[in-house]
Amino acid sequence: MTRILVTSASGANGDGYGALLGFSADGQLAGPFSDDRRITDPRGLTLRRRGTILALPPGLDSGGEPLLPDRVVPFPRGFGFGAGGELYLSSGIGPSGEGDNTITVFDHRRKLLTPQLVTDPELSPLDLAIAPSGNLVVSSEWPFGSADAQATIREYDSATGQLVRVLAPEPSVHFTKPRGLRFGPGSQLYCVGRNSVVAFDFPSGKFLGVAAELQRLNGQAVLLLP
Repeated sequence: MTRILVTSASGANGDGYGALLGFSADGQLAGPFSDDRRITDPRGLTLRRRGTILALPPGLDSGGEPLLPDRVVPFPRGFGFGAGGELYLSSGIGPSGEGDNTITVFDHRRKLLTPQLVTDPELSPLDLAIAPSGNLVVSSEWPFGSADAQATIREYDSATGQLVRVLAPEPSVHFTKPRGLRFGPGSQLYCVGRNSVVAFDFPSGKFLGVAAELQRLNGQAVLLLP
């Protein structure tokens, strides 16, 4: 059965648990997945202050190397690799309002192909994943930081940047602050947010419900384990 792991941030802009939390397949909290005391404010994997992506060796025995130059985008908010090695890097809005709300594309040699693949006035990306079809799937909070922001998952054509469709939980769920995305078994799509992890049947776009729920979760990234 699939287990759900969620990074729950704390820190200055979040009141979460500051831990990597585990949930069972039926959404029950199992507690911290790791008791490593070095895990204090877990979030995701990009170098936001430097505006790039850091590549780490499998053994985590060195500091890693940036895949792209520093400040290649104003505020990196998730990335994914296409079938041909293309790198899609979403760029959102930072805490002080800087950013450009788009997706930048690089080829397999990390040469810039398209500075702004997506032009969508209601996009404010928080994470990006590559769908089984090759399309781009982005979690979005627009307007970013607003009390009445819309939480959506937006699918784009990876070649043209055109908006394909918009997924959203049922309003009764009150899903806010969408962050990490992950595809699971059976083409199910999971997204973690403020207090919950929600799931969709991606081929049909049908909302499947809340996969896990915890007050003050402040979820940032989600991972599925068998």
